[in-house]
Amino acid sequence: MSYILLIVIFSLGYLGIIFEHVLKINKSAVAILMAVACWAVYFVGSPLSLHDHLVHLNENVSGVAQIIFFLLGAMTIVELIDAHHGFKIVTDAIRTTSKRKMLWLISLVTFFLSSILDNLTTTILMVSLLRKLIPDAKDRLLLCCIVVVAANAGGAWTPIGDVTTTMLWIEGQLTSLAVMKALFTPSILSLLVPLIYFSWRMKGRIAPVPNDKKVIEAPGARLVFILGVAGLACVPIFKALTGLPPFMGILISLSILWLVTDGLHHSFEQRKHLRVPHVLSKIDISGILFFLGILLCVGSLEAAHLLQDLATWLNGQVQSLATVATLIGLFSAVVDNVPLVAATMGMYPLTEFPTDHALWHMIAYAAGTGGSILIIGSSSGVALMGMEKIDFVTYMKKVSIPVLIGYLIGMAAYIYI
Repeated sequence: MSYILLIVIFSLGYLGIIFEHVLKINKSAVAILMAVACWAVYFVGSPLSLHDHLVHLNENVSGVAQIIFFLLGAMTIVELIDAHHGFKIVTDAIRTTSKRKMLWLISLVTFFLSSILDNLTTTILMVSLLRKLIPDAKDRLLLCCIVVVAANAGGAWTPIGDVTTTMLWIEGQLTSLAVMKALFTPSILSLLVPLIYFSWRMKGRIAPVPNDKKVIEAPGARLVFILGVAGLACVPIFKALTGLPPFMGILISLSILWLVTDGLHHSFEQRKHLRVPHVLSKIDISGILFFLGILLCVGSLEAAHLLQDLATWLNGQVQSLATVATLIGLFSAVVDNVPLVAATMGMYPLTEFPTDHALWHMIAYAAGTGGSILIIGSSSGVALMGMEKIDFVTYMKKVSIPVLIGYLIGMAAYIYI
């Protein structure tokens, strides 16, 4: 009976997360409530001892905490760069009056920037940039949509570019160089297919932005940008050299940047907004709490062996691992990819599917890029909905079919090339 109750709580919570925009209830609140309720049911209904329950909970919290610390550190570094207007170095390189050239520049910059930062932050940054470059909302609609596609594709092929790839990397399913080598081609193909299609249809020119509206860099902007991006990019190297988990690499990068910005700005009262304590107030804590809740919730299902039972059933029904991974990508277009990947990690143990097994590469690609098919399928798409007020149907009509074709071609490229 407790297992049935766990499934009911998880299903109702999932529906609450999917239909957040309809219910007007923040998905973070739903995820946290769902997590605590699931663990409470597991503790009360399981025949195991209290000690065994606590061991399962503590193991789950330990893994989740590493992801939360990593996200918190990475988001703080990115916000600190943005506070200094350090990204102006990037934005200055993509000014053009050609809509077609803008489409390619925005897409490629987003793709590679997302591989270093993360897809959500990159989407917010690039959409904010497009609002400055193209005042007319109708003119920038398609460009904003392709930003989501490029950000998700770019985040899928590096261990720090997407939350789901980061989860797989931290838990040992992937290694840095192997996933980058395996997924770069599928990821770039998943972007190029819709990009070529939209490029063929896009024509016209963009009016140049007046000089008086250009952003001015804050003192130390270039130094903060270089240190911040270098700190993020060096996390895999730090892990390889020391053996410490990735969140330790992020924390040392943050601490160095904190020391530098305090040294630059401590003597100037008017620069308080450029220091870490003020930047921390701008971090999306709600988003971090969502990941905390959903990962803890999935951990309770894993402790109750529900995910192992699901894996047994899935393996019996679907023999092909490539088909399983492809389906996960399609599911992630409807529901959040974080719980999907977390569930998959519980279903397929490392003892049977070791580090850098093809299954983990395919899941990283599918979960990262499949969410682009629908606007609600990724945090990037949800952010775009909030910033540009693009609705579900408009996005689906504009980009879903080309993105779906690109996703399938990318998966085929991984399997057959």
